[in-house]
Parts: sequence; structure tokens; C-alpha cells
Amino acid sequence: MSIGSSAPVVRRTERTTLTLLVGVFIIDYIDRVMIAVALPLIGAEFGLSKTTQGLVVSAFAIAYLVGQMPGGLLADRVGARPLLVISLAAWSVFTAATGFAPGLVVLLVLRAAFGFAQALFPGAAFKALAERTTQEGRSRGAGLLLASNSVGAGLGPLLVAPLVVAAGWRHTFWIVAVAGLIVGLALWRLLPAPLPRELTEPEARVAPVKVPVSQVLRNRLVIRCAAMFACFNMLAYGMITWVPSYLVETKGLSLVAAGISAAIPQLVSAAAVLLGGWLMSRYFDQRPRWLVVPALVAAAGVLVAMLLSDSATGFTVLQTVAMFISGLASIGIVGLPLRVLPRDLVGAGMGLVNTGGQLAGVLAPLVMGWLADRFGFAAAFGFLAVSTLAAAAISLTTRSTKLSLGAPAPAKEQVG
Repeated sequence: MSIGSSAPVVRRTERTTLTLLVGVFIIDYIDRVMIAVALPLIGAEFGLSKTTQGLVVSAFAIAYLVGQMPGGLLADRVGARPLLVISLAAWSVFTAATGFAPGLVVLLVLRAAFGFAQALFPGAAFKALAERTTQEGRSRGAGLLLASNSVGAGLGPLLVAPLVVAAGWRHTFWIVAVAGLIVGLALWRLLPAPLPRELTEPEARVAPVKVPVSQVLRNRLVIRCAAMFACFNMLAYGMITWVPSYLVETKGLSLVAAGISAAIPQLVSAAAVLLGGWLMSRYFDQRPRWLVVPALVAAAGVLVAMLLSDSATGFTVLQTVAMFISGLASIGIVGLPLRVLPRDLVGAGMGLVNTGGQLAGVLAPLVMGWLADRFGFAAAFGFLAVSTLAAAAISLTTRSTKLSLGAPAPAKEQVG
């Protein structure tokens, strides 16, 4: 089957797959960020310090990190569809259970279970993307998925803050859980079958030589992208976790107003990710660090100005600028492995990259909570400027190792 003769089927498959995955990623991030909106109320009810509140967020992140590689390997072994649905159903159940938590210990256990359930999703999602899009559409699709993360992170405070105020934080978790189960049913019923291999990997042989997983996990590009994603993602996790609390406690905003202020930078970031994906594919495909490094250095500079701002409006404006500039670099970090990995191993490769990214989810809430307790929020947000510069430094020194189908050894190729 040629691409020309099957163009309508390819377009329909790509469009349906991306629509479903974007929808699930949005509900994924709404589920994930709602804890940050509810954190001031949970902290007050359970009598938790900032450091302990950070631990509640990190309990999710630790389990999410641990589950990345198993999730990626399972996606390559059992296929994308069953793992996507199992993950979504399981995390929705644990979201609902969070609303019943009687205290800190149970809350930590439930957040960890929620994190492991969500960890099964990213590898399966990128696996589904690789099986259902052409090579030309894969980077564009990855950009849409990354942008949907920011959309979910932006919509989360807008939707959750009024619900928390009107119904309480416990009822809010139950409502969002029902929405997740409905989306899971739609995914199961509507996700199309994978495209034939010759459409997604035209250069592949009919029976390609198997590339061992160990070769993927040793690939320099995959390892470097995992390290860059770890430093880069500190910014996203730090902002999601602590901006609502900062605006409520330091700037005196209401919870709803803080939710709106926290949402704006995330929604702007979604547009930046899409723009960055377009810039990367058009101008920087073979030299990604030419875009990544300047964007991250500029974002770090804006973050310094942000933490010196005296007003809530100034803080939000500068946060929005920083998130927009950093968003331009997203595809240059996360999207590169999708270009070089065979589709049979996308789950494992992206599982490793996302493991690095989720290390930020473990460290950022805890480190920033400790810094806020000891030195104040300025020090906590200063940590994000440092980690963003670290991501730029790794990108500046990165050389890629292209993984070839059927190749006995990886061939080295310098990018940038």
C-alpha cells in the first residue's frame, strides 16, 4: 500500500489518533495539577508544612518516575491500545479515591498509586503515535501532544478552582474522576488500528532486523534528552505546584483569582510549544540546539526578573513570558528521539526520556518547598532559573547518536 493510494485512510487515522490522544493528555494534566490548586485547603485541613505539601506532590512524581520504563516496555510488548485504557481507568479510580483520604499517610499512598497508573500512559501514547502517523506527521503530532500538556495544565486551575470553592476539594476529585472514565471509554471505542509499517517507516525492510532495547537505552541522544528533560521540566513542575500557593499566601489573591493567574502562562506555553515545533521542523531539524540554547538562556533571565517582581500582575506577566520562551525549546528536547527510534522501540526510548523528565517532578516540589520554608519563595523560584540554565548547558554539549534500523552498531552524527 502506497501513501498516495491510501492518503485518505492515513489522514483519517492520524487525525482521529491525535484528537483522542490530545483529549486524554488534557484530562491527564487536569488530574495532575488539581492537587496544586487544592493544596492550600488540604494543607490547612491536615496541618501540613510547605515541605510536607511538597512531599504530597512528590509522592505522585516518585511513582510516576518509577513507572516510566515499565510502561514503555509494556507498550512495546502488549501494544498501545490496552495499556492506554488500563492506565486511564486506573488513574481515574485513584483520583476518586483521593477524595476519601482521611489523612496524610493514606493521601501519600493514593497519590503514589495515581502516579504509577499515569506512568503507564506516556510510552503507550507515543507508541500509538508512532504506529498511526507517517514520519512527516510524527513531529507535528508530538508537538500537539506536548502542547496539550500545557493546555491541561492551564485549564486545570480554571476548572478546578471554582469547583473546589463551590463543592470542596474532595467532591472535585470525584467529578474529575468520572470525566476520566468517560474519556477512557471513548479512547477504547474510537482509536483506529495501526497503519501498515511501510507507511510509517518507508525505509524499513518488510522484516526489519530487531534492534535490542539495550542499544536504545545506551543511545547518546536518548540519554542526553532524558537529562535535558529532567532539568527543563523543573520549570513546569515548579510552576504547577507552587504558583497557586504563592499567589494566595504572598500576594493575597483568592483561590479562584490565583487559579486564573496560574492558568494564563500554561495556556500561552501551549501556543509556544506548537510554534517551537513548527520552527524546529522548518529551520532547526538538523541543529536543534540553535533554538534550544538561546530559548532556555533567555527564559532563565526572565525568571530572575520574575522573582524580583513586587506585584501579582508583574509576576504573572513575567512568568508568562518565561513559559512562552521556554516552550519554544520543548520539541527540541522531547521530539528528537521520535525521529531516530524505530516504532517497535518508541515505547522504551520515550520511557527513558520521560523518566528523566519526571525526575523533575520528584525534586522540584520538594526542593522548592524546602527553600520556601527556609528562605522564602524568591529562593524557591530562583532554583527554577538555575535548572533552566542547566538544561541549556546540556543541550549546548549534546551530540546525537542516530539509531539505524537493522544496523549492527549506531552511527554517530553530530547535530548542530
